[in-house]
Formats: sequence, C-alpha cells, structure tokens
Amino acid sequence: MKNIIAFGASNSETSINKIFATHASNQLTGVAVKVLDLNDFELPLYSPRHEAEHGIPENAVLFDQELAKADGIVLSLAEHNGLHASVFKNLFDWMSRIDQKVWKNKPMLLLATSPGGRGGQNVLKVTKDLLPHYGGNLIADFSLPSFHTNFKDDQIADEELRAAFQVQVGLFQKVIS
Repeated sequence: MKNIIAFGASNSETSINKIFATHASNQLTGVAVKVLDLNDFELPLYSPRHEAEHGIPENAVLFDQELAKADGIVLSLAEHNGLHASVFKNLFDWMSRIDQKVWKNKPMLLLATSPGGRGGQNVLKVTKDLLPHYGGNLIADFSLPSFHTNFKDDQIADEELRAAFQVQVGLFQKVIS
C-alpha cells in the first residue's frame, strides 16, 4: 500500500487548506494517508546565523523524514497577499538546508483554495514554477475558488468544479497506483 502525506500550507487551526488537502487525499483509493499539521512542526525563523549557532531544528528533520517515507504528497497552499503563508515559506527554507531536493521527486497533487474568487491562483502559479527546482514532481493541480461557497458537506458543491477536481485527482491516482 502506498503512503501519502497531505497537509495545508498554513498554521491556521481552522485552515481551509488543511480541510481541502484532507478531502483530496480521502478521494484516493488503495493508499494510507497521513495528514500533517504544520503546527506540529513549529520552527524558528530561518536565518544563516541561527543555523550556524543551533544547527537544523529537530522539527525540520522530522518533517523531512515524513517526506522521505511518503510515496506521494497532497499539498494545499494558503495564499497570503498573493504568496505563500510565512509558516510554509519558513518550513521550505529550513527543509532546503537539509536537502535541496526538498520534495524528493515524490509525485505531488498541488492544490490551493481561498475564501475569495481566485482560489489561491497566484500562489499556485508561483509554486508550480518553483517546486520543480526543488524536487517537486508535479502531477496535477487544482484551484478551488470561494471555499465557503463551493465546499459544503465535505464535498465540492459546484458540479463543474467537482468534475474538474476529480480529473486532477485521477491523474495523481494513476501515478501513485
């Protein structure tokens, strides 16, 4: 059985991106899913000085170990002012100090959602361009706009959006099966 990790790139305790990543991973069959919460991997703000004085924090090493054990990654991006949430960028910075191929060439389903009508499209675009340079094997991606309108009763309410989402999940499923 394949092992998938899923997480929302946010430290909000009510993260819609964690909800969305969990939902997407629950659509997969024949896999064991482990949902990670970035609050369980709290890290000091990255700086070369902090690294020189203290080394790599244990939580960065633990997150790296989770990635190494996974056969695939479902990642849903929070968008803050058009870019990554600072907690995710900080994790990314620490992880790159362990291994430049942060994502270890694992197949990835990259998602984004937001309360607004663009659904995190800015951060999704930036990340799609960035991750392949850091070992991201991007298989599929999807942006869900207006989360609170379009996600009801643990499913995508709009039929067209749900169908488009299922296509992307299906592409990821084929690769990890």
